[in-house]
Amino acid sequence: MEGGSHEPHRDPKICHGEACIKGTRTPVHLILRMLANGDTIDDLLREYPSLTRDDILACFDYAASLAEEQITPIEALSNEA
Repeated sequence: MEGGSHEPHRDPKICHGEACIKGTRTPVHLILRMLANGDTIDDLLREYPSLTRDDILACFDYAASLAEEQITPIEALSNEA
């Protein structure tokens, strides 16, 4: 899915630059919040007929990439002092 056509996009002219599902004005955070509040993927597909299952899964992938930790080695920090 990485780099695919379902990858969320940002455009300053659409939804104030929020990450949206490609080809829509549906913000990624809206989909993730609805899922967190108990909606299922099937619920969302019924509510948003223009979305596909891959669009919704791409939201998870996008969130995971934002949450991924970046580790800085301790040695690098001690050398900066």
